[in-house]
Amino acid sequence: MKLNIYSYLTVLLALVMAGCEYDNYEPPKATLTGKVVYNGQPVGVRSNAVRLELRQPGPEYPLWRTTPININIAQDGTFSAVLFDGNYKLTRVRGNGPWVDQTDTINVEVRGSAAVEVPVNPFFLIKDEQIKKGSTAIDATFNLQHVNTTRQLERVNLYVSGTTIVDANNQTASAQKVASAITNLNQPVTLSVNISSLPAALAGKQYVFARIGVKTVGIQELAYSAPVKIMLK
Repeated sequence: MKLNIYSYLTVLLALVMAGCEYDNYEPPKATLTGKVVYNGQPVGVRSNAVRLELRQPGPEYPLWRTTPININIAQDGTFSAVLFDGNYKLTRVRGNGPWVDQTDTINVEVRGSAAVEVPVNPFFLIKDEQIKKGSTAIDATFNLQHVNTTRQLERVNLYVSGTTIVDANNQTASAQKVASAITNLNQPVTLSVNISSLPAALAGKQYVFARIGVKTVGIQELAYSAPVKIMLK
């Protein structure tokens, strides 16, 4: 019985000492910034819905530094994180993003600060978009670029919101066109949201924000254009 008590106290003391050791670590001060890109251009996504993972492997690091660090991607395709100096492995999360899954790892060295571009292979992109206020509607005209042809188009959407964060989950009005209504991907696509159909909370505002999204068959996340500020008055 005494042996069991001593064993328990020994384990408890080890845990306390380990906790004190972790508490003595300096907080992270280095910064990692970057963006997900196709041909050097950022790919727009749904805000804080798509993420990357960072790992800092090696037996010299405590366990809490080797578990994945989730890095959320902002709607403009950029990301940032505060880290410890060191060597990291950056990976894309499978099934998370409007692009082809890629299993390769990007080695990142952080010393004070570091910047990195994460190349992705999107299925579709919005190109040459124009979103503006017409006489009765918010009108969008754009082209679709079918980058990776292993999957097909499902639909396109025009989303309108009262804030700069606008996407499928952050919108108060929208218009949609399904793939069967788009007979030629080489021709411009048009979408419109009637101003009279805007909720009262938006109709009374001086401006709104609008953004186009493209949905690929079998892929959860959409690829987006940049948000545009539309003056209503």
